[in-house]
Amino acid sequence: MTYTFFDFLQLIGALGIFIFGMKIFSDGLQKVAGHRLRKILKGMTTSRLRGIFTGFGATTITQSSTTTTVMVVSFVNAGLITFIESTGVIMGANIGTTVTAWMVAIFGFQMQITPVAISLIGIFFPFLFFGREKLKNLAEAMIGFGILFIGLEFIKDAVPDIQENPEMFAFLDGFTEFGFLSIIIFVFVGAVLTLLTQSSSAATTITLVMLFQGWIDFPIAAAMILGENIGTTVTANIAALIGNVHAKRAARFHFIFNVFGVLWMLMLINPFLIGIDNIMQYFNPGIESILDDTIEARAAATLGLSLFHTTFNVLNVILLFAFVPAIIRIVERFQKDTDKSDMAFRLKYISAGLMSSAELSIAQAHKEVELFGKLIEKMHYSFSGLFFKKQKKQEKFLKKIAKREQITDNIELEISEYLTRISNSNLSDEATRKVRNIHSMINDLERIGDLYYQMSKTFEDMGKLGVELPEEAVNEVGAYLDVVLKGIKVMRKNMEGVNGTISLEEAVAIENEINAMRDKLKEEHYKRLEDNSYTSQAGVIFLDFVTRLEKIGDHILNVNEALAGRKLKVHSDLKVGR
Repeated sequence: MTYTFFDFLQLIGALGIFIFGMKIFSDGLQKVAGHRLRKILKGMTTSRLRGIFTGFGATTITQSSTTTTVMVVSFVNAGLITFIESTGVIMGANIGTTVTAWMVAIFGFQMQITPVAISLIGIFFPFLFFGREKLKNLAEAMIGFGILFIGLEFIKDAVPDIQENPEMFAFLDGFTEFGFLSIIIFVFVGAVLTLLTQSSSAATTITLVMLFQGWIDFPIAAAMILGENIGTTVTANIAALIGNVHAKRAARFHFIFNVFGVLWMLMLINPFLIGIDNIMQYFNPGIESILDDTIEARAAATLGLSLFHTTFNVLNVILLFAFVPAIIRIVERFQKDTDKSDMAFRLKYISAGLMSSAELSIAQAHKEVELFGKLIEKMHYSFSGLFFKKQKKQEKFLKKIAKREQITDNIELEISEYLTRISNSNLSDEATRKVRNIHSMINDLERIGDLYYQMSKTFEDMGKLGVELPEEAVNEVGAYLDVVLKGIKVMRKNMEGVNGTISLEEAVAIENEINAMRDKLKEEHYKRLEDNSYTSQAGVIFLDFVTRLEKIGDHILNVNEALAGRKLKVHSDLKVGR
């Protein structure tokens, strides 16, 4: 045997180059797609059939069914789509992943792609240094495409030669002599290979190389493809471990759907492979049967394997489409909604980890900011309830504010950590700006939460000290709270419209109103002190409320400015039109 450990290391290195090229290619495509990918994903909620096309499109862009299914699990966990709506996307992802097999089979085995790949890198490499973001992203994708096929060529060269290493072939050949049991064995081999590479595309490529080099025949390669369809579901199931029950169900559905598909295909494997062979010979009359293990038939066999991969996944979707409700019931029976941990506080949109691209991860983080804004509005209502609800409810409001203040601290910390992880990837200038703005927003929102909590403690101290504000002062605080609430509602409206045009005019107008009312209430405060309408202690508390509410207004304006991506506030007070 001439194959050494050093040769094996070269094979691992070649596989690393291939996977690295695929990652660069995938990341570049996602950056080029950008907003388009987000639009594709938004279209997934209309129907199961539409979801299939959505899954196919997303997987074609990401070049990874694993990426798409992990993304879907994240969306289900986030509540962006329901478990039932996710099923169509998962089925479409199974079909989309076959595009990579066709690309590798056509370019990698039917033509000499390496000179073209190197030329492609030479053409697009200079664009990495251009200022335009789109050109840089396109260059990144094309360079990844080139590296991918250079890695494929290295894999083909690094795979042991059968003639020079008969012992290795004899070992592998020993597992192919058990008839149908051999098919079962190599289904498991395919699943394990996918787990080791963490990429069904990489596992499929290795299978194509083994078939092309004569290490395995066509039926064994088909069995490995079936195993890879099962192995690709494991990553999504791992991602779902930290998700809620609906995310777990989406991942389990993917596993069960693919297992059912493999089971019915195993029952029909021999006639199905004969049918693939007949189709190949019909369109290429000159080729030998791809079921014959000959050198001449191997290049055609790689195309036949891609045809098998696509045909199997398309037929699996068609055959099981009507049975999806039954599969859903099976999943729901095994994954019951009894997980009490789902009731505890946790981030809703980003708890399943980073998305496949920075653009989508930032969008997820912004969704959390929207919920942060909603929580702030709830704290505002709870604080208002302290003044205008019966005394027996005040204790309940105080507890709510205290609990929500702790939640605001957790939200700021977790979103900040998530944004830091996003920042570790190669971000565009626009993405970097968005990340900084979200950092700014969560800081201001957390400060608003602190201010409501501090005011609630002041209110609690009033009760302990036996201090009461006159009715006139209470009504003034109520009026001030109403103005601040207007500011919160405008802020939340701007949060929802962050992808469109955000006008700061309304936000500035309310900030001016808040500042004007602060000045007015201070005047009333001094008049009451002069008239002895309330004690100095009551006056200090009233002024504390006014000052803190005005600070809340400042933070609200800061959030609106971050949403708009521009800073308007120079002085503490603004005028409309400035």
